[in-house]
Parts: sequence; structure tokens; C-alpha cells
Amino acid sequence: MGCDRNCGLITGAVIGAVLAVFGGILMPVGDMLIQKTIKKEVVLEEGTTAFKNWVKTGTEIYRQFWIFDVQNPQEVMMNSSNIQVKQRGPYTYRVRFLAKENITQDPKDNTVSFLQPNGAIFEPSLSVGTEADSFTVLNLAVAAAAHIYPNPFVQVVLNSLINKSKSSMFQVRTLRELLWGYTDPFLSLVPYPVTTTVGMFYPYNNTADGVYKVFNGKDSISKVAIIDTYKGKRNLSYWESYCDMINGTDAASFPPFVEKSQVLQFFSSDICRSIYAIFESDVNLKGIPVYRFVLPSKAFASPVQNPDNHCFCTEKIISKNCTSYGVLDISKCKEGKPVYISLPHFLYASPDVSETTDGLNPNEEEHRTYLDIEPITGFTLQFAKRLQVNILVKPSNKIQVLKRLKRNYIVPILWLNETGTIGDEKAKMFRSQVTGKVNLLGLIEMILLSVGVVMFVAFMISYCACRSKTISKYIPKNIASIILAYILFSFYQREVRPYIFLDMSSQ
Repeated sequence: MGCDRNCGLITGAVIGAVLAVFGGILMPVGDMLIQKTIKKEVVLEEGTTAFKNWVKTGTEIYRQFWIFDVQNPQEVMMNSSNIQVKQRGPYTYRVRFLAKENITQDPKDNTVSFLQPNGAIFEPSLSVGTEADSFTVLNLAVAAAAHIYPNPFVQVVLNSLINKSKSSMFQVRTLRELLWGYTDPFLSLVPYPVTTTVGMFYPYNNTADGVYKVFNGKDSISKVAIIDTYKGKRNLSYWESYCDMINGTDAASFPPFVEKSQVLQFFSSDICRSIYAIFESDVNLKGIPVYRFVLPSKAFASPVQNPDNHCFCTEKIISKNCTSYGVLDISKCKEGKPVYISLPHFLYASPDVSETTDGLNPNEEEHRTYLDIEPITGFTLQFAKRLQVNILVKPSNKIQVLKRLKRNYIVPILWLNETGTIGDEKAKMFRSQVTGKVNLLGLIEMILLSVGVVMFVAFMISYCACRSKTISKYIPKNIASIILAYILFSFYQREVRPYIFLDMSSQ
């Protein structure tokens, strides 16, 4: 009788030990199998899930525009008053709906090259008005010509053409004209060949960005989607030193297994530079845990505040000897046009930048840029890329419409928010087929480990108690609870379980 009881207790302890060991082994083995699957599926080559979604995104991406309508053009031109602006928008376009073109794999260096076609479709239902809405904005041609041709004799000639065309410092343009182009009357009178069409994003439709050449990840998954060259170069030729480098991805995705401590670098042709984002918080996106990375204010700081930005300061006058911050002079990549990029409403900019403009109200919630990254796959499931386009206007003694200005103006023209979010159907599939399977695997591991430990400890205590009445001197009565609590605590300290990356491109 005693032998049967003891044998039963030992058998129970052995079974518990086997369950606990199996649960413990399942953790690293499960991780290894999942990582192997992810490494296979995120490679950018024909047949992988990542490639299908990379060629043409299944997420609808919109670009919203807010136009700064100038309320006092005459006062500014005659008295050099502050510019009073009123924000109007959003006016929404669907963008990035075209598949990548000229996709070419290069097996020698494990890269894939492509062109990203540009296209914009107006979305009336998501807009406050139509493309025919008109605005009082800066005269782009007049401001640019005065900056590009500073020679006094040339400016005298320009002044006569400006007057003859009845152009002024400000103009009234429709949304369609301002964004996508119009024939400028002043430039049409220039006696030598120049482009007479002007627009903030002209040309855009029926054009393409690139050629991009990115690593496909076949030789090293840590390099997947990272840009090797842009337009055949590894540098931009706009900036000095390391500021001119093309770093990171295009922000649509990053190499898998993203850590919170990482600095995510990416290149944006819109701002003619590489930039970076840092982790801010954990976010639940439609039931999917993601990491939110944001562009820090440090990225827009002056060289005085952040010495790493010294090579982004290209002139000393407008920047007040490189002490101003929050705006970036990108004239070198805009054919000399005095274009300055900032965050909307001059968020993170020094007070002197916005001191000539009234009506701006910067706030982080509406005006900062962020990326919501699914950490295991490295995919960007939600993003908001926000920037503001400004034009520098300087006084000119030879150009009548600029003659009365007494100071330089960085004039805000518009700001945009390019945004995309994983659709409800894809999110539902992600939750059910990816997150659900991972949670199930984790639950099985926890149950096996917990039940196994409890069984082993309980049966061993019972066995020892039967063998010796003095067992209580050496083993506390609540030892099972202590060990179980320790095991559970250790279990929950592990890294987040990797997601099993499944094919969702058909949805």
C-alpha cells in the first residue's frame, strides 16, 4: 500500500517535471521557428508576403493640405506689416496608389531597384471645398526670381517684366493651380527660355520618384528595405559631410525585430535629407501592439543645441549665424528656389522664425510626425508625415513690389499631412491569425510550465512528507506558491512573443 502510494507520487512528480521541461523548451524553440518564418517572409523577392505588399500597398494613403490664406496682402507689401494668415483645409488627395515600376532584382549585391510613380486623386468627400477654391498666397515666381537673380541690373529688368505683367508680391490662385501648376504671366514675358509653369508640387502627376535601389534582405535580414542608392548615388550632393548621406529605409518598413532603444533612420525625398525617429510609447492599434516612433525636436535643433546638425546650416544671414532652428533651407535641391521646410505652424522652431507671421498655433498632437511600427515584422502599420512648405522673401530696392519690405520673411504657403492606417479587415485578420496564434502559443507554454512545476513540487512534497515527518523543518508549507510565483514572474519578464507573419496580401 505504501509502496503504491509512493510510486504514484513519484510518477506524478516525473510527469510534472516533463511538462515543465517541455514548456521551457517550447519557448526558445518556438521563438526560433517564428524568427525563421519571419526572416523568410520579409525578404523582398517574388513569392514572399512582404514583396506582395511592397510592390503595391494595400493601405489607402491620403495627403491632406491646409493652405495659409493671407488676410492683409496690401499692408504687408506697403508697410512691411506682419503677415496675417488663416488656415483653410483640409483638402484631401489619395496618393501612392500606383504600383512600383521597373522592379529589377540584382543577385550580385542582393538589391532590388524600382521607380515609385506619383499620382494624386482629389477626394471631395474628405475635403472642405473643391479644387476651384481660391486663396491669397505669395507670388511664387516673383519671390523666387528676386532670390535667384540678386544682380541689381538683372533685377531692374525683372521689375519691368513684373510691372508689365501686372504681377505683385501676392496673388490669388485656386487650389488646383497652387498645388499642381499654372502658367505665370510674369515668367511668360521673360525673353529667354524658362519654365513658365509654376506650382508647389509641379510637376507631380505622371512623374516618378527614384530610381531607388534597396537591399532585398536575402544575404542579411538586418538590411532589408534599407536604401543602397537613390538616383544612382549614395549621397545627395546638397549637404556637407554626413548630412549628405542617404540613410535608412523609405519609412514604409524597417528591418524586423525592432527594439525600443533603436533610432530608426529613413530618407525622404520631400525634404531632401535623411532623418530619424525615436521611440515614444506603446500603442494599441486596432488591437495590435505597435511601437510609436516620433521625430524629436532635436532633429530640428540649431547646431548650438545639437552639434550634429551643423552641416544642415548652409548660410549665416537668415539663420542668424546658425542660431535659428526649426526650418531647413532646401534651395539646393529645388533649383535655387528659396524653399524652406518646417513642421506645420513652425512647431519646434525658434521664435524669430515665426515673428513675421500671425495666426499660427503649433501643437504636437496635430503637427508632429510619427510612425507606428509593428516591432516583429518591422512594418509601418500607421503613420502621419507632416511638413510645411515656406518661401523666403527678401527686400529688393530694384523690384517695386518688394521695395517697401524692411525685413526678411519666411512665408508659410501650406502644410500637409500624409497619412495611412492599416484597414479594418487587415487588422482583424492580423488579430485573429497572427496575434491570436501568438497568444495561444504563449498560453500553452505558460500552462505547461506552471502545471508542470506545481505538479512536480506538490508530488515531491507529498512524497517526502510520507517518508519523513520532519519534512516541514526544511520545506516551507507554501513553497509551491513561492516557486510558482517566481516562475510566472520570470515568464512575464521575457521579451514580447514574436508574431507569426502570415500572408494577408490577398485581403
